[in-house]
Amino acid sequence: MYDKINPISPELLEVMSDKIEKKSHIDHDAFWKYGVKRGLRNPDGTGVMAGLTNICSVEGYYIDDGERVPKNGVLKYRGININDIIEACEKEDRFGFEEVAYLLIFGSLPTKEQVSLFKDVLGTCRFLPDTYIEDVLMKNASMNIMNKLQRCILISYSFDENPDDISIENVLRQSVQLIAQIPVIICYAYQVKRKKFYGKSMHIHPEKKELSAAETILRSIRSDRKFTYDEARLLDICLILHAEHGGGNNSTFTNRVLTSSGTDTYAAYAGAVGSLKGSRHGGANIKVCEMVEDIKAHVDIENKQEIAAYLEKIIRKEAGDGSGLVYGMGHAVYTLSDPRAVILKRKAKEFAYKNGFEKDFELLNSIETLTPEVFKKVKGKTKIMCANVDLYSGLIYKMLGIPEDLYTPLFACARIVGWSAHRLEELISGGKIIRPAYKNIALPKKYVPLDERIENFRALENYIPSDQREYKKEDNNEA
Repeated sequence: MYDKINPISPELLEVMSDKIEKKSHIDHDAFWKYGVKRGLRNPDGTGVMAGLTNICSVEGYYIDDGERVPKNGVLKYRGININDIIEACEKEDRFGFEEVAYLLIFGSLPTKEQVSLFKDVLGTCRFLPDTYIEDVLMKNASMNIMNKLQRCILISYSFDENPDDISIENVLRQSVQLIAQIPVIICYAYQVKRKKFYGKSMHIHPEKKELSAAETILRSIRSDRKFTYDEARLLDICLILHAEHGGGNNSTFTNRVLTSSGTDTYAAYAGAVGSLKGSRHGGANIKVCEMVEDIKAHVDIENKQEIAAYLEKIIRKEAGDGSGLVYGMGHAVYTLSDPRAVILKRKAKEFAYKNGFEKDFELLNSIETLTPEVFKKVKGKTKIMCANVDLYSGLIYKMLGIPEDLYTPLFACARIVGWSAHRLEELISGGKIIRPAYKNIALPKKYVPLDERIENFRALENYIPSDQREYKKEDNNEA
């Protein structure tokens, strides 16, 4: 038996891949010709209206006489401005993630008694079965925690006595359990990876029911289980800001698409995790860290001219990962500012200057201020762009001593709350399976018997509209 899946030879893969690339290519002009909204985006970059929601509002521009006008970003959870939520938690010096989870799922701010009860329920649900820990988490370590999390969520189906029931009561139960357990799952998964791939000791600590999600995470990843209140409060703010971002973000839309099919809760959330892993979505915070380390290796980070010159190379695809992207900059909705990034920047600066990370912070600040100017220089046009939530979140995690392996899984710890709210809303108000259309532009072809086929035969492959084709009687099955 093989330890890993037996690979196809590189030579054969190259041949097959080349064929796929040629056969799968669709000219960009065809999308415009047939009015296809690629990525479900309108020509002005706004998202196609695909549904309605009461859960979250993401505002980054307004429309004036049909023209998109930039404005400072606004994020509202159930109609409440995120700035007001963060300000209240800071003023009252308390954790807020569990309160936000209640707000997003149940639709209103909880009373003291309600939030206390909800925290107690989460604390009770936090504990995993012994067999789950031994048979699921400890075996088959994964190089990527997101894939391990996906697998763990799917396997949770087998530990559920009523997994396929999609009644609101049952889906709520499953969702609350996963909100409580995902922080524990990712920390266990990281400890197993430490041992398997890094050759380091595992630190497995029993859970404490009374701790918040932020406290649970910090306690679980540290060998001495120690953390400061300020550290936990900072992580709590990160979880609040990542908890929800509207129905159109890729992972939440994935969740709603799967939910609309009538599938089970575990399948829906596992699909959302797979989406969130992508570097164009939740995985972008890792790409920011990689970009920052690359910049540090090539320039004097206190010299803005050198930073600007290197950013120019990145945009020209001459440096970095070759994508031409400055990670952490720009957003599909936000234009002048991303409210999450504004809050994280303020918190990152406070923490950085107290703990000796001021140079790291100033480098990110330089990237934020210089990128629009460099982009204009390279592209010859002005593009309004702002820092997004990923630019400063990685630095905060670094200052908290959180390993990079957990950056994107932490996003999932928070966003499972939004996924839960949207799954419940889709079940209650959706009603139809989400099924957009794809136009087929392949030409009709006759079947060729196996012995008559010629390798590398080139048939006419340019698309011809139906009304311009020449038809024979038999093509229409007419007598």
